[in-house]
Amino acid sequence: MLAALGQWLNDKISALLYASGYLLKVLIATVTFPRRRQVGNRVLVLQILFTGVEAMGIITLIALAIGAVIIIQGVSLLPQFGQGQLIYTILIAVIVRELGPILTAFIVTARSGTAIATELGGMVVTHQIEAYVSVGINPISYLAVPRFLGVTLSMMVLTVYFIVVGLFGAFFLTQLIKPIPLSEYFGNLFSALRFVDILSSLVKSFVFGVLISLVSTYQGFNVRQASTEVPQRVIKAVGQGVVLCIVANAIVSLIYYI
Repeated sequence: MLAALGQWLNDKISALLYASGYLLKVLIATVTFPRRRQVGNRVLVLQILFTGVEAMGIITLIALAIGAVIIIQGVSLLPQFGQGQLIYTILIAVIVRELGPILTAFIVTARSGTAIATELGGMVVTHQIEAYVSVGINPISYLAVPRFLGVTLSMMVLTVYFIVVGLFGAFFLTQLIKPIPLSEYFGNLFSALRFVDILSSLVKSFVFGVLISLVSTYQGFNVRQASTEVPQRVIKAVGQGVVLCIVANAIVSLIYYI
């Protein structure tokens, strides 16, 4: 039993060191990417198109639904306690600080995380990665870094988009329940909004984008030779991405409230 435990610890430490080395290589390649961006420029554009632009439909739907639910619950419950104005604070807390970044991260993980891990894993199995290496192309610079930058940038933009759509969706539903002037709604909303709320949301979206892209590319490259490993690595990429985003969200929120 002790031997098995020792082997397990050794495997975990080796995996951690390997992942740390991969992270370091990605960061170094990211710093040098602007000097040779033509190498992965097309990959970067395609990644932004897939992660950012093509995800706007589902982001719009979920943001509108979240804003609608908050308004319906708030308008029906808060006036009973004489706290009707508290709905604006709740909108900021829920949409801007919490659900906006984390729900966007889940959507990006489900779409882009799985796609990246599957694509890179398939390239390993079909020996395309070996072909890149054989002609002197660094797979990390050409394949990982553009996806890292594309997912991170798209994640930040999508979070802002989610917040804007969610707040506008809440306003439109309010007009159906209890019409109020546009100036009054956004005046109260901006009075409840603080700079730290925006900063917290942007920090979360940046961290989530970094985590999702790194985990997805790492798991994709970790496929060995068998095609049966690809779905296993995809599942790991999604699971680890979601867990890391939840942990990071808790840490940033804890720092915010401290």
